[in-house]
Amino acid sequence: MNNIVLKAVGITLFASALTGCVGSNAVTGKVMKFNLEAVDNRYARAGVNFLLAPVYGITSAADYVVFNSLEFWTGKNPITDSPHIFDSKVETHIKVNDDLDPSLQEAPISPISNNRQIDTGEMIQADENSVKMHIVYNNGETAVLEGFKNGENVSYYMDGKLVAQTTIAKLAALNSHAV
Repeated sequence: MNNIVLKAVGITLFASALTGCVGSNAVTGKVMKFNLEAVDNRYARAGVNFLLAPVYGITSAADYVVFNSLEFWTGKNPITDSPHIFDSKVETHIKVNDDLDPSLQEAPISPISNNRQIDTGEMIQADENSVKMHIVYNNGETAVLEGFKNGENVSYYMDGKLVAQTTIAKLAALNSHAV
């Protein structure tokens, strides 16, 4: 039974990796940027590149299997937020999109990244066991974040839906590291 599960997982990973062979290679690009910024001399950069060879192998594998696959299926790279190279608008030799269903012309899954940021947030302490924060995002959307203390536990709700739980001890530990 375990053998069948392992084979199924292996085949699934292999098949999904095949979709990721082309992409922006964002993780490897970050290492390349570091390599360029490490020193200003081309020969020294070549030396750094040689030393980073094992890192490039790991980042290339991460790009190939994970990040390029995410980029392919969502249409955007989760690291750079840039569109997938296959969605580039270029003059092509063979035109097939006009003959296809529109669902086959774009990435099938919505991008994972969420580009909205908090513009303003107003925190109100209702009582000793609850706080409420009214949030306005940079795109105009609003939300309400609420935190409720129940004994040693704290639960957080976003627009009435439970999004996180923690304890007073964990919050205190985080607070002591922040100081």
